[in-house]
Amino acid sequence: MKPESGKAVTDGNKVNARSTDSDLAADVSPNAPVLLRDEYGGVDYDSIPEVIQWFLDYDQRVATIKHPKVEELFQWKQEQSRLAGDEVFNFKRAEDRLAIGILQSVAHNATEPELHAWIAQLLNALDEAAKATEHVADAYQLDMNVAESIVSESKKIPTATERTDFLIDCWLEALCTAEIRVLGWLYREFYGRPFHPDTF
Repeated sequence: MKPESGKAVTDGNKVNARSTDSDLAADVSPNAPVLLRDEYGGVDYDSIPEVIQWFLDYDQRVATIKHPKVEELFQWKQEQSRLAGDEVFNFKRAEDRLAIGILQSVAHNATEPELHAWIAQLLNALDEAAKATEHVADAYQLDMNVAESIVSESKKIPTATERTDFLIDCWLEALCTAEIRVLGWLYREFYGRPFHPDTF
């Protein structure tokens, strides 16, 4: 099963699913986020929400999660889950879903090999979603950059199942991109080296 994470094309730029190591860690400016440490040098996990907020405010690829197109995708995805009878937590905004996902990823992957494996899974999910959305967009000549709504643009896809899969992949691409950026930065801060697929 794919990690619930994803795609969207906004502002004329398509996310590159094949991110480099430097992409994962994100190039940071002088007002870079700060991961606080306790008196013994251990990570102050209570400072992670502020790190996430910094990325939402200053990192373009993470801030995409706040774009109206992506927010619409997120609300559509939540509604689909409810209609399917899935027990889902009702998040108010896509960025809230992102933040909780990052915090859960850190909590559930407490060692370097575990966090490394999770980021690798997210990268694979992102790659699959990006390829799938590109294929469908090309097949049905969807104008992802100009369209004001990806949900509306997807109505050009004739079958409901293919349309649903496409929109889920769009959401996964946006969410995965943002989560990988933040987790890549945290990985480097936690373990003193950038994420690389072949580390383990």
